[in-house]
Amino acid sequence: MTTMPLGVKTTAHSTGAAARATDLSKVYGEGETQVIALDSVSVEFRQAEFTAIMGPSGSGKSTLMHCMAGLDTISNGSARIGDVELTTLKDKKLTQLRRDKIGFIFQAFNLLPTLNALENITLPMDIAGRKADQAWLDQVVATVGLAGRLKHRPNQLSGGQQQRVAVARALAGQPEIIFADEPTGNLDSRSGAEVLGFLRNSVRELGQTIVMVTHDPVAAAYSDRVVFLADGRIVDELRNPTADSVLDRMKRFDAKGRTS
Repeated sequence: MTTMPLGVKTTAHSTGAAARATDLSKVYGEGETQVIALDSVSVEFRQAEFTAIMGPSGSGKSTLMHCMAGLDTISNGSARIGDVELTTLKDKKLTQLRRDKIGFIFQAFNLLPTLNALENITLPMDIAGRKADQAWLDQVVATVGLAGRLKHRPNQLSGGQQQRVAVARALAGQPEIIFADEPTGNLDSRSGAEVLGFLRNSVRELGQTIVMVTHDPVAAAYSDRVVFLADGRIVDELRNPTADSVLDRMKRFDAKGRTS
């Protein structure tokens, strides 16, 4: 990813695919205990776009994210980050890809209590032996509003501030794509709104690509696009979502489930 001034997005960021699944299937177990978690899913996540993945419990949304992020193996089909096919990578290369090209934000903040905010943000790069791009790091810190909190340890930060540190950590390495799994699940509504606003700003102002799994229509409304899963398949898509339009779409799926 190329560092750019705040508020500027290049055409390169808005044209290509940051990640792509093609006929991706994930099967657990065998015989009578077999569970098809993903059933020939094809989907593209474009650069500089914020995509939310939604669906009822057991729909396969977290499994899709884990397979696309190289955290779980694929039974059939293809998963790519940029031009790199994940299924062809050995464990060492897959670990390197996750470290260098993918950012992660989880429901748990996963901050080290003995490190201050800045040290937690740069920790993955420190482990990899890479020096942070200071200009980019300054942009990230400004975007998530942490400039006055960098010397604070996690126990000196609110829940929302801790999750902002986790967001900054994911952004700091300039990954090609960030996967976020229920990133506001442990936050109150105000803190959750702050974090979602920062994620949206990172897409608009820093050209970041984000794929977020969520069950919350309000959270999904911060995205550019919502992809809906049911029974391991993509069943719908919604662009420029609002909380009401997402909720309406989810209610339709529920109604179909009750009448089928």
